[in-house]
Amino acid sequence: MARRELTVLSVFSGCGGLDLGLERAGFRVIGCVEIDPVARETLATNRPDWPLLLPGDVNKLAGRIEASDVGLRRGELSLLAAGPPCQPFSKAAQWSPNGRRGAGDERASCLSGLLRMVERFLPRVVLIENVPGFVQGRTSCLEQLRRELCAINRRSGVQYHLEWRLVDAADYGVPQHRTRAIAIAAREGTSPCWPYPTHETARVTAWDALRDLPPPEHIPEPTGWLELLPTIPEGCNYIWHTRRGGGLSLFGYRTRYWSFLLKLAKQRPSWTLPAQPGPYTGPFHWDNRALTPTERLSLQSFPRSWYVAGSRRNVLRQIGNAAPPLLAEAIGRAIATQFFGLRYMSALRLSIPRASRLPPGPTPPARLPGKYTKIIGTYQDHAGTGRGPRPVQRGSNHGDE
Repeated sequence: MARRELTVLSVFSGCGGLDLGLERAGFRVIGCVEIDPVARETLATNRPDWPLLLPGDVNKLAGRIEASDVGLRRGELSLLAAGPPCQPFSKAAQWSPNGRRGAGDERASCLSGLLRMVERFLPRVVLIENVPGFVQGRTSCLEQLRRELCAINRRSGVQYHLEWRLVDAADYGVPQHRTRAIAIAAREGTSPCWPYPTHETARVTAWDALRDLPPPEHIPEPTGWLELLPTIPEGCNYIWHTRRGGGLSLFGYRTRYWSFLLKLAKQRPSWTLPAQPGPYTGPFHWDNRALTPTERLSLQSFPRSWYVAGSRRNVLRQIGNAAPPLLAEAIGRAIATQFFGLRYMSALRLSIPRASRLPPGPTPPARLPGKYTKIIGTYQDHAGTGRGPRPVQRGSNHGDE
C-alpha cells in the first residue's frame, strides 16, 4: 500500500522559512496564508507551486475556507504550521513605551483566526513557532491556546493537547543562536517526540556559513558610533568600552542594548538576527561592516539563491522574522517519523557544510579615533536586574545619547 502524501498548510508564512524546512522534510505545501504583499511576492517568486490563499488575512479566511478548497476532506490535513506575529511577545517590546502586552496586543488577535483554521481542518498535528514570550511569562498566550483547543476538542470529538519546548537553532546546525518556542498539538493527544539536538557540542559557525561569500561591492563610510567598530574585538560589543571591558570607558555597563556594536566571532555561531535593526544594531561582520542580505540568509540557513522581495528594510524584516529552515526541517522530520511513520536515510538536506580550512585569527582592535578620547570618563552602570529596562541616569552628559 502506498504511503499517503504528507501535506502542510502554512499560516503566517512570512518569507517561507518554516515552509521550506517542512518541504525538505517531505511535506507538500498545499497553501500559504500571508497578509503582507511583499512577503507574498517572496513566496511566489521562490515557490510558484505553493498556492497563496486569499484573503491573506487569516481572520477573514478562517470564516470562509473549507478543507475542500485545497483538495482535502476535514481531518485529512497532515500538518498545520504557523509562525504568528512575534512582536507582542518579544523581549524588544519590553523596551517600547507601551511594554509587552502579549495576547492583549491587537496584533495577537490573529490567534483566534489560527484556531478557527485548526477547527476547520482538524489536522493530524498543529505546529506553532514563535519567540519564548509566546509561551512564557505573564503575557504569554499559552493558557488561551490550551483553553481554545479544549473547546475545539469538545465540539469536534478530538484530543488536541499542546506541549512546548524552547530550542536553540544552533543545537540543530543553524549557524546562529536563536531561541524559539516550538509548540506541538497532536489530534489524538499524543505527546510529541522532540528532535535530538545534533549540534549541541559542535556548533556550525559564522565562518562555516560566510567564508566563501564575496564582500559587498560598496561599503559605506562608517558614521557615528560605527566608527568604534574597528576598536572592538570580534565576538564583543559596546561593553568592551565600559569599565568591565578591555577597552576605554565610553559607556556605562549594560546601559545599551546587548546588540549595540555587536560583532560576529568567526569560530562561533552568530547571535540572533533582528528584524528591524537600527544603524548601530548588530551583529556586524568581523570586517567591521553591516551584513549583506545574502549573509543574513546564510546565517538563517536559507539557500543562498532564496530571493527576498522589497526594499532593504523589507528584506531585513522578512529575514529577521523567519524561522530557520534547517530547524524547521529537523522538527518536520521528527513529526513525520512519529506520526506518519517516515524514515530518513540521509542527513538533513539543508545542513551547512563545515569549512575545510580554519578561519584566520582575529584582527587586533584598532586604536580609538582621536575624537572619542574626549568622552572617556566615568559612567554609571545599569541599576540592575528588575530595576526597569532603561539605563540609570548618568553622571556625565557625554557619549551615551
